[in-house]
Amino acid sequence: MYTAEKILILDLLKILQKHTDEDHRITQNQIIEILERDYDTSVKRKTVKNNIEKLIRYSEREDANEILYSTKIRKRKNKDADEEEISEVFSDFGYVHDFSNGELRLIIDSILFSKHIPNNQQEELIEKLENLTSKHFNSRMNHIRSVPNSGLKNNDLFYNIEILDEAISKSKQVSFQYNRYDVDEKSRLVLKPQTNQDGIEREYIINPYQMVATNGRYYLVCNNDRYDNISHYRVDRITNIKLLQENRKPMREVNGLEHGLNLPKHMEEHIYVFTGESTSVRLRFHRHFLNEFIDWFGTDNISFSDQTEEELTANVRVNRIALRKWALQYALHVRVLSPESLVDEIKKDIDQARANYQ
Repeated sequence: MYTAEKILILDLLKILQKHTDEDHRITQNQIIEILERDYDTSVKRKTVKNNIEKLIRYSEREDANEILYSTKIRKRKNKDADEEEISEVFSDFGYVHDFSNGELRLIIDSILFSKHIPNNQQEELIEKLENLTSKHFNSRMNHIRSVPNSGLKNNDLFYNIEILDEAISKSKQVSFQYNRYDVDEKSRLVLKPQTNQDGIEREYIINPYQMVATNGRYYLVCNNDRYDNISHYRVDRITNIKLLQENRKPMREVNGLEHGLNLPKHMEEHIYVFTGESTSVRLRFHRHFLNEFIDWFGTDNISFSDQTEEELTANVRVNRIALRKWALQYALHVRVLSPESLVDEIKKDIDQARANYQ
């Protein structure tokens, strides 16, 4: 049964959470004013004092958030005993929140710069994050802006993530439709489900193993049940997802996952999250390009050789299709040396690109 005292102590906790943090404290008198103004509650000073002291004692537990306070020594003369009484008084209360302001701003920035979260859902998420700390927190929304993404947004994104998370946890299969961009008869951009040769919308049966966020998007690392290799799907292009009762295929039966998923290594090899085999590649570039190169390939998957004052050669294991695309993007700075078959493919790509401008 809820008593008035139990409700009061909850209200006091809410006041500390909303109005205080490590840098902003309030006094007992201010708490009494807030109770009267916002909670229509008139409470004696001693009652507030006793309940705050209970909160402070509770906050000393390992699993509780700390409540900050300062102490003052109060001296009062006892007329009956004709002696001076000394007591300790708590004041200047502050609540230590789970997230620091810097941590919350980092999370909010990651939401702002996301390429796949619709604007209305961004605003809802940011508002929820702001409620995790005091009213003094300022997310600097006016100081940091993301560039609006004109692409279509899938409002089922978070639902997709929930279903995939459940499927991965329970080792179950999922089914879904996978979409692609198209332009309709009115020249409007639309998302359309992939179809088979007969024009019938395809249903994908998938064995999910891991979700990963990279390049501002969510990807699913999985296996298409029709094949025996690794597949990748953009989570924001998935619709009509369903959790199936069938158990997913074990990783050991998927080519490339026989020894489990080493996610950091996998993502370093799949810089554009393309499906396909990885291969060892040698590249030559100027030293000034090294920072850009490390941004793409990390530091653990690379070895260097043939260094001069101007240039060096890098040896990296990477997805073949991704490296072919990447080499075109940085053709002004990088020369692929081997394997020869990949060099020949890149040469043909460059010739085709040149032909497009003739």
